[in-house]
Amino acid sequence: MNLANFGMDTITLGGSLESKLAASRAGGFTQIMLWACDLTGYPGGLEAAVALVKGSGLAVTGIQVMRDYEGLSDDLHEYKLDIARQMLLVARAVGAPLLMVCSSTSKHASGDMAHIARDLAKLATLAVPLGVRIGYEALSWGRHVNGYTQSWEAVALADHANLGVILDSYHMLANGADLDGLEEIPSEKIALVQLSDYMWRELRNAEERLETARHLRVFPGEGAHSKELSDMLRRLDRAGYRGDFSFEVFNDDYVQLPQVYVARRAHAGAKWVTDQVLRRSLPVLRATPFHPAMA
Repeated sequence: MNLANFGMDTITLGGSLESKLAASRAGGFTQIMLWACDLTGYPGGLEAAVALVKGSGLAVTGIQVMRDYEGLSDDLHEYKLDIARQMLLVARAVGAPLLMVCSSTSKHASGDMAHIARDLAKLATLAVPLGVRIGYEALSWGRHVNGYTQSWEAVALADHANLGVILDSYHMLANGADLDGLEEIPSEKIALVQLSDYMWRELRNAEERLETARHLRVFPGEGAHSKELSDMLRRLDRAGYRGDFSFEVFNDDYVQLPQVYVARRAHAGAKWVTDQVLRRSLPVLRATPFHPAMA
């Protein structure tokens, strides 16, 4: 394992798209997770944003995020399906191999697992000709699917080659997930592993879980759950997972700080995972020039 397996998420960095790309490179990363709004909200427009990303030399880990998609019916289903089609086009335009779908929080969504699986399979089929894979993630506050074993149940039931499960350490830690269930997931069906931690041992209620998720996550090795996170990573490693890791660290403090400083903290997180947890060597970060013109 080396740094090529790890990527930053633009949600962690403040500033412009240009400066986020430059900081990720300066931090030694070769891939980055983009949010669709990074591209569609770029002042020069979508085509200019795509050109900027492709010119950066960074690979795109995937596109965030399709929300409240599955389990809907009638006009609401058709509306969300149309939104999903457009998200897939954005992913294709920028060369993203993955579109992330997070479990629904909508009160209009059915909890019927067959319905959820059917909707995920439909989206996975639509994504095939565009060269995009669908990854399904359980939000810890999802209305019906809020644990990784449930998201895996839906993916397994859908039984589609272009669909995988996304594991997010924050949601697993926040729910006190039983990690034994990881043994049931074939490594090739894991589309991505998102990594983060947080600073206190317990989340006392759903509101605190949501607030922490959106405002004060930290990198692996910085938080209060290193033991549990190490256990999760070692289990995945023993099971043969050799895919990518993305640092999805929502943190209000980090977005106010210089991007290169935050990227270097992310590099320290990658080093903690490889050196301390998986006992593999990650090269020491060497300073990479940060070009002010990209800021």
